[in-house]
Amino acid sequence: MLQSSPFNYRRIILWIGRLVLGAIFVYAGFAKLLMPNTHLWPMFFLKFSVSTNLTMFQQQVESYKMLSPAAAGLLAHTLPFVEIVVGLMLVVGWGLRIWASVVTLIMVGFLSVVTRAYLLHMDINCGCFGTPEKLTGMTVVRDASFSALAVLMTCFAFIEARKPHPWNAATPEHSTGPHANQTVSS
Repeated sequence: MLQSSPFNYRRIILWIGRLVLGAIFVYAGFAKLLMPNTHLWPMFFLKFSVSTNLTMFQQQVESYKMLSPAAAGLLAHTLPFVEIVVGLMLVVGWGLRIWASVVTLIMVGFLSVVTRAYLLHMDINCGCFGTPEKLTGMTVVRDASFSALAVLMTCFAFIEARKPHPWNAATPEHSTGPHANQTVSS
C-alpha cells in the first residue's frame, strides 16, 4: 500500500490550473490572431487578416495609456505568440515550475493593468480575447480569479517537486523484485 494517494488537493489544483489556464492562454493567443475583425465587416477578405487583427490589438494596448506606441506595437505583435506557447507548455506539463511561474507573472501583470484602468474609470476595451469587450468590474474579478489560480498552481508545483511521486516511492516493507527477500550477511 502506498503511503499517500497519487491525487491530493495540490495535484488536483495543479491539473485544473494547467488545463484551465493553458486552454485560456491558447484561446486568447489564437483569438488575438485569428478572430474576425469587427470593424471591417463589409470587406470579407480583411476579416481574417492577422496583421489587421494585430494592429487592432495594438490600438487596444495603446488605449491603456501605459506604453509608448512603439512599445505597444512590440507587445501587441509578440503577446499572442507568447500566450500560445506558454499555454501549450502548461497543458503539456513539461517544465511546469518554469511555465507556471511565467503564467503567474503574466496574470499578475494583466490584473494590475486591468485594475489600474478600472480604478481610473477608463472607458476602453479589455483586449483580453481579441474581440472588443468593455472593461468592467467582472473583468477585474475574472483576472483576479485566474491570477489566484496561477499563484496556487505555481506554489503547489514547487511544493510537489520537492516530494517523490507516490507511484515512484517504494516502501521498504513492500518492495518487490528479484532481490527483495535477500539479506546481507557479513
